[in-house]
Amino acid sequence: MNALRASLRVPVARAALAVLALVLLLALFGGRLAPADPLVQDTAHILGGPSADHLLGTDYLGRDVLSRLLAGTGLSVLAAVEAVAVAALLGVVPGLLSVRFGPAASWLALRAVDSLMTLPFTLFAIAAVGLLGNGLHQAMLALGVLLAPLFFRVTRAAALGLDRAQYVEAAELMGASRFWILRVHTWRKVLPTVAVTTAHALATGLLTVSSLTFLGIGVQPPAPTWGGMLASDLGFLAQQPWAPLPPAVLIMLTVGALNLLADVLADTDRTGAPATARTRRVARRRAASGAGSPEPAPPVPGAPSTPDRKEHDHVPHPA
Repeated sequence: MNALRASLRVPVARAALAVLALVLLLALFGGRLAPADPLVQDTAHILGGPSADHLLGTDYLGRDVLSRLLAGTGLSVLAAVEAVAVAALLGVVPGLLSVRFGPAASWLALRAVDSLMTLPFTLFAIAAVGLLGNGLHQAMLALGVLLAPLFFRVTRAAALGLDRAQYVEAAELMGASRFWILRVHTWRKVLPTVAVTTAHALATGLLTVSSLTFLGIGVQPPAPTWGGMLASDLGFLAQQPWAPLPPAVLIMLTVGALNLLADVLADTDRTGAPATARTRRVARRRAASGAGSPEPAPPVPGAPSTPDRKEHDHVPHPA
């Protein structure tokens, strides 16, 4: 939370959070804000342009594009959130436990993670849907399983550096249990790293969800999704060349905002100050001191003076 509050001082992070807040609002209330029913077909206004009744026009079945875009935001975003939640549950907890519960458990966990990392996201999701049925939850479960190794490795790497810290060893000597140390000491230090990974994973998950729905996997038509709207609009580019722009722009803005937020969180140091601001302060301090060299420390009263290097090095040899 300190890293997130510190990142709010950066204008780029504030802009990214504003975009994400708008997307979250559309995901939660987009269906209610839609001016028309996203599933109602009007064959008299097929492939219509923007008008007062249809601000973004109509599609090849006469459905209102704006309504479908607002209603499809919830399915697209919440599906990515579901996949990342599954990945965090399967990756963060084992990543923390693998540090504290012996080399055998760590070796087995690492080998399982290496095996999962060799599988491609989209193909594994397609195979899972083929086995479990064409549903969005099945596809997101498969995606979450493939994203879990990312959380596992990042969490384990961050926890390994804290496992032999002096305050952890002191807690062990005082009789603290492993679970207490993980909950009180390790988790708080690992949480900023997990937050950065979550932002990147949400961007990856959203792109994968859009790819799957573009292929017609996970969500059955006529349910609106960003990827499904892109797929349907590509077949009518001659009549409406601008039709793929609304869902594509929403996808790019959301993924870009998530990646920007993750970069700012990663650049925020542990003290809560953004790294960019700290870099500017150091540069100004060096510029004010002259050529960038540190000023000599003031002499301590009563301390013996250090002789010059040349005089100190010149020692007369006995004849």
